[in-house]
Amino acid sequence: MERFGTSSGEISFYFAPGRINLIGEHTDYNGGFVLPGSIDKGIAIAIAPNGTDQISVFSKDFDEHCQFGRNEADLPSPVWAKYIFGVVRELQKRGKTIPGFNSYVTGNIPLGAGLSSSAALESVYAFALNDLFGLEMDKLELAKIGQATEHHYVGVKCGIMDQFASIFGKAGYLMCLDCRSLEYEYIPFHPAGYKLVLVDSVVKHELTGSPYNRRRESCERVVAAIRKRHPEVEFLRDASAEMLLEIKPDLTDEDFRRADYVIGEIQRLLHVCEALKRDDFETVGRNMYETHQGLSKLYEVSCDELDYLIDLAKACGVSGARVMGGGFGGCTLNLVKENRYDNFIQEVKKQYPAKFGVAPQIYEVIIGDGARKIPE
Repeated sequence: MERFGTSSGEISFYFAPGRINLIGEHTDYNGGFVLPGSIDKGIAIAIAPNGTDQISVFSKDFDEHCQFGRNEADLPSPVWAKYIFGVVRELQKRGKTIPGFNSYVTGNIPLGAGLSSSAALESVYAFALNDLFGLEMDKLELAKIGQATEHHYVGVKCGIMDQFASIFGKAGYLMCLDCRSLEYEYIPFHPAGYKLVLVDSVVKHELTGSPYNRRRESCERVVAAIRKRHPEVEFLRDASAEMLLEIKPDLTDEDFRRADYVIGEIQRLLHVCEALKRDDFETVGRNMYETHQGLSKLYEVSCDELDYLIDLAKACGVSGARVMGGGFGGCTLNLVKENRYDNFIQEVKKQYPAKFGVAPQIYEVIIGDGARKIPE
């Protein structure tokens, strides 16, 4: 904080993590469930009031300083600063007064790896400002502030899973979040003898049009068709496989496959929650592979690189693996027995570059606590 000169208050330190989602992909906008957990990588900040009406932030990772006011017209130019500005504005919209402050921000979360570095940035500032200035906002509202920041100041119409996981995370637990009601349950995650590791394909395929929107529209068309016979169905979460088969003659093959995946994925997630309560990680792993098969063949959001990494995981005896995130590139999430881990990583590092000409990035992750103040 020496970069900013003398602050008018003591310096405080805060941290908020990124997240993985064990299973439950493309279920959020279908009213279903997700199963995220916060990880041991995230964003850390130092922060202190400065006695002015200005906010002054230095980003170590971008080696950039940004200063801005607290009014709507003060939107800063750097994308990373928009997240901080958005959190301040969303707090003010809720009637909270945010004094000027100085801050230093850094992180150890890989950017672009699908671990929600942006949600961690929003969450650490929402949590810090709430604590530092005694705003008395509950955790769910803090998560909603992060989501609203994405919507209004970054232009990403995201769900709430990433911010929820960053705020509510708990070491040794995943969170089964009902995306419709926002009710949640902590699910024990004690993978003794196993490791979670992400393999980043280091590719991102840009497809023409909007593949996300097209898939969402498919799901909405199927819900509308089912509702004609079952008016109680509001989301695919409310539909059964039998209901889907009833209307199969009325659907395109594409719409049927999209809905078939989502309905199956929601059930898989619930099965995984029960398996985790028994510490049955082999069942968890089998469901992860089934999820990838569905994402690849039914929802069609995989790519050659990701499918290759999944096949390689199977060949190495990995217990479970799937593409994590929206798809078309990014990471695979792998549940690996410790006695198979070294061989798997060795084979990935050898075979993937030989096939695709690019070295993958490897990130081992541990489930940790959510946003918190760091003791000095």
